[in-house]
Amino acid sequence: MKSTTFDIELLLRALADRTRLRLLNLMGGREVCVCFFVEILKTSQPKISRHLAYLRRAGIVSSRRDGKWMHYRIVEPADSTAKRVFDDVRSWLRADGAMARERERLEGICCGTRTPSKLLQAPQPIPFTPVSKRL
Repeated sequence: MKSTTFDIELLLRALADRTRLRLLNLMGGREVCVCFFVEILKTSQPKISRHLAYLRRAGIVSSRRDGKWMHYRIVEPADSTAKRVFDDVRSWLRADGAMARERERLEGICCGTRTPSKLLQAPQPIPFTPVSKRL
């Protein structure tokens, strides 16, 4: 039987990697296709996918397949202590200058005039409102 307790150690290990922090930063409050992560982070798709799988195991990211495209979004931890830690990290990400530049780059690539040709057919990042925020 699977444990229902939140693994805070796994969360902290997930947050202890710069690439995973960059992925969380880019997701913010939206659902993002892997292809955009690859373009912004200039990292291979398998490496990005491994990091996203780690975040999924930590319980802070969920995924959705749409044909050949994989989309990822942030999921807030149900555990109140984990949620506080996660919210603090996300606040720091929003305030960090380098992270802000990466978010601006994502905006320029997906929603501006600088979309690379290989991403023209890719699904655009979409705003995502967690269930807890919709109520």
